[in-house]
Formats: sequence, C-alpha cells, structure tokens
Amino acid sequence: MKGTNYTAVTEYILLGLHDHHGLELVLFIFCLSIYSVSVLGNSLLIVLNVLDPHLHNPMYFFLSNLSLMDICGTSAFVPLMLVNFLKAQKTISFAGCALQMFLTLALGSTECVLLAMMACDRYVAICQPLRYPELMSRQTCVWMAVLSWGAGFGNSLLQSIFTWSLPFCGHNVINHFFCEILAVFKLACGDVSLNALLLMVATVVLTFTPLLLICLSYIFILAAVLRVPSAAGRRKAFSTCSAHLTVVVIYYGTISFMYFNPKAKDPHWDKIIALFYGVVTPSLNPIIYSLRNSEVKAAALALFRGDLLSRKMPHLACCSPVLSA
Repeated sequence: MKGTNYTAVTEYILLGLHDHHGLELVLFIFCLSIYSVSVLGNSLLIVLNVLDPHLHNPMYFFLSNLSLMDICGTSAFVPLMLVNFLKAQKTISFAGCALQMFLTLALGSTECVLLAMMACDRYVAICQPLRYPELMSRQTCVWMAVLSWGAGFGNSLLQSIFTWSLPFCGHNVINHFFCEILAVFKLACGDVSLNALLLMVATVVLTFTPLLLICLSYIFILAAVLRVPSAAGRRKAFSTCSAHLTVVVIYYGTISFMYFNPKAKDPHWDKIIALFYGVVTPSLNPIIYSLRNSEVKAAALALFRGDLLSRKMPHLACCSPVLSA
C-alpha cells in the first residue's frame, strides 16, 4: 500500500517447538539417525548404479535420480534444523530462508513428476516388452529426467518470485521448523490470493496430474499382467513394479495425510507430521528398493565383498589414456 513503510528483514525466527525443548532433544536424535540412514542409503544406491553394469538400465537410472533428489531435499533443511533443535534462539538468514523454500519446493515437485516417469517406464517394460529398448533408449530417459527436474525447479522459481514480491511489513517469525512456503505466506501483510491460486494450479499440474498418470499406467499394467497365463509369470511381472508402487503409496499417502486431514487442535502435531513427511519418507526409498529387489541386493553384496571394485578397476585402467614419459 502507498504510504506504508516496510522494514527490511535480514533474518527469520523459526519457532519449531520452542516451548517443548525436551521433545526437541528427542527429535534431534531421531532426525539425525533418520537423516544419516537416508543419506547413506541413497548414496549407496547411486554408487551401485554407477559401478554395477547389471543396473545400467532405465529403471535404475530413474532410481538414481530419485536417490539424488532425496539427498538434496533432506539436506536443504535438515542440517540447519538439527542445529536449531539445540539452540534457544532459532534463526535463519533471509537468503537462507529463500534458498531453503526454493529447494524444498523444487525437489518435492520434481519427485512427483519423476515418480510418474518411473511408472511410464514400468508400463513400457511390461506392456511393450519387445519395443522396450527402442522406446526407453538412454536419450529418452535423459530427456524424461530433464523434464522432471526442469518442471520442478521451474515451478519453484515461479512460486519464489511471486512469494518474495509480497509485502511482509517486517514480520519475521515463522511458525515451523523450516521455511515452508505456506508458513511464509502467513507473514505477508498484503493480498496472497494470487499466490494461493498459483500454488493450487501448480499442485494440480505437478502433483495430481502425475498421480493420474501413475494410476492409468498401473491400470494398463494390471490388465497386461492378468493376461499372462502362468502364475510364475504374473509374480515376476508384479515384482518388477512392487518397489515403485510401494514408494508411490507411501509418498502420496503422507502428502494426503498431511494436507487433507483435519487440522489438529495442537498446531505442533501438524509440524511433526510435516517433519515425518520431509525426513522419514526419503529414508524409506533405499530400504524398499533394497529389500524388494534381488538385483540391488546382489549388487550390494558384491560391493561389500569388493567384487564390484575389483571388476571396475581393470576396466578403468584399460580405458584410461596411456601417458607418455
């Protein structure tokens, strides 16, 4: 509004569970453990994909992207949150808050699109097996991954520009563990109806449209599997989709529980649910794919025995250029 002076904010205060310090210490230990599992497990999947030639196919290419996404997504807010659990005054700089909001929104949006791409890969593998190498070539997979990352980061950039264009009038207390976009909206002293509409449209396009695509893919997959005459063939077909389907159910299940359940009487519970979604869910992906996939388990055993590295080193040696004296 004209004639109103807006105070520039250089840092924000993150409330977290400011009046439950004992619970914050428990959450510190819990989140540190889960974050360590998430980073180590997802890093292991990426390493296995790089080292094991048996995992050089589209499914594991997309899985590596998903693992990288989970590492970056949790690392965008968990380390600072862990530090703040141990502090009485929990602060984040303006630049840090803007970056944190941008990354968490970008990576969350990207994961929705990537899960849809993975469903398309499973559809082609089961419903078009003879044309699978042609349809899911490496170039196609790269473009699908680029589309996923580009859609997520493009959406987040647009949301961030519109969000930080709002007047904030010097308000700097965020009632959350990190700079989540809806929590930032509450600081604005202007009209946020356009921002809310933009966010709703983006949610429909980047969350519900991929979910619809996933559902359609699995309807066709189910129809194709039921036409397989042998029970062993049906089990094998289902096993190739079970890990991805489990990840989709957990991911969208936590989103639905977080955004569509009635708001708790104690607002702290809503923040803890968001914390579960942001910290625990990414740690489940490597566990699910490790337990439900024999190829990943075999590659992990080979890595721990040293077989993968011993096979990789001669290959690297023969491929490296010979340096003349």
